[in-house]
Amino acid sequence: MELATGAGVLLVLFLLTTLSFKLHKARGQLPPGPTPWLFLGNLLQKDALPLHKTFPKLFEKYGSIFTLWLGPKPLVVLCGYDAVKGALVDHAEAFGGRPPIPLIEKVSGGYGLINSNNAKWRELRRFTLSTLRNFGMGRKPMAERMQEEANCLVEAMAAKQGQAFDAMPDITAAVSNVLCSVIFGNRFSYEDPKLKELSDLIKDFVGLFLRVTGVVYNAIPRIMDFLPGPHKTFFSDSSKLCQFIRDIVESHKLNLDPQNPDDFIDCFLLRLNKEQSSAQNICTEDLVMTTLILFVAGIETSTTSILYGLLLLARFPHIQAKVHQEIDEVVGVNRAPGMEDRVKMNYTNAVIHEIQRYQRGSGEAFPRLTTQDVDFKGYTIPQGTLVVPLLMSVHFDPAYWETPEKFDPGHFLDAEGGFRKNDAFMPFSAGKRACPGEGLASMELFLFIATLLQNFTFQLVTNSNEMDMDKMFLDCREMGEHRLLRATRRKNVK
Repeated sequence: MELATGAGVLLVLFLLTTLSFKLHKARGQLPPGPTPWLFLGNLLQKDALPLHKTFPKLFEKYGSIFTLWLGPKPLVVLCGYDAVKGALVDHAEAFGGRPPIPLIEKVSGGYGLINSNNAKWRELRRFTLSTLRNFGMGRKPMAERMQEEANCLVEAMAAKQGQAFDAMPDITAAVSNVLCSVIFGNRFSYEDPKLKELSDLIKDFVGLFLRVTGVVYNAIPRIMDFLPGPHKTFFSDSSKLCQFIRDIVESHKLNLDPQNPDDFIDCFLLRLNKEQSSAQNICTEDLVMTTLILFVAGIETSTTSILYGLLLLARFPHIQAKVHQEIDEVVGVNRAPGMEDRVKMNYTNAVIHEIQRYQRGSGEAFPRLTTQDVDFKGYTIPQGTLVVPLLMSVHFDPAYWETPEKFDPGHFLDAEGGFRKNDAFMPFSAGKRACPGEGLASMELFLFIATLLQNFTFQLVTNSNEMDMDKMFLDCREMGEHRLLRATRRKNVK
């Protein structure tokens, strides 16, 4: 008995020693980083995760490229414009892979726009971009849809009659309706329970990725599948959301008019029928999961940017006043702002860009995967390594922004007040895997914010000088029911 016990102890020690040796060897071949714990890596270390809080100190200590460990898996993090641009643009092919993401794989079954099959991803991306373009992304019909929805949002906020309110539900409903009209062919009333259920499901879907539970699941999915937690509810809710989309797709199949496609689903179905010979790897379930990703990404990014923008403009009334002045001079009060006005509204355009730059917590939602061994920044990163290009670090890189910690539209204005681009502006990522909905989102942000500012003056209910803007925004987004804003009708608007 004692001999067996001793043998068992020796075996455990041998396995631990072997694991420690492998971990030490792997660490020596990768960029430096915080010392990982055995088995867990850096998962539960507060000085390592979450990255949007820890990256400044990690960047200061280790430089623009460092390694974190998600359990047994290394994750190389890229910080600052030079490192991120160098990977995504200059070494686009080497950093262009996408690893299996257990949370997504569990929900999608490997179908849809986010998958680890590079050839299939290319086909789906071309498919999606061409379909959105053919259906009007970046063209006048799409702008008209957004203008109509922006007016509905104005009416919803006007109904608050200047009282303090939580802006999140109405903004979410408006953004959701833009996507619903484009993808499904119809919009919902803001009070429609189906729209609320859809918004809540997507909010929960995104929320898990932002929590430690989601990070841990992606690191050790086989273990987490046997443990209770919010991921169980996540999978149940995701099934409801996917079935919601499947039912709509089946309805479109029954009523499909090849001569008059009404929406994205119709166009996608027609392309599937027409190009079966060249798209043999793509099926209806890819349409379902691509629609899911378009909804999740589109609603989350646009909603949070608009809400954060209104909070910032309320926090800085002098900036809001200059936007009001420009809207009055260029657009007036007799019509709604249109996309043709953007080239004349340099200050408003700069404000919207600065909102996107300044928004903390934004960044690459899904990691990349190296497709080959690559020499980068003095290190050889092996093929198959997880990589996160931290876009937020680009937006706060002092080498490319005069005052990165300050909310200043001047970051996008030249000496004459004209709009100027900055290469270190990457809210939609860059390179071969840049967000396919960039054109849609940019149009939406301009039309919604300009229309709201044409009609209202926004104020914070509490003393803004005593508030942590980022904490206030995160609380408002994650917890809800925060009545932080007051929208007062401007005097020159009926």
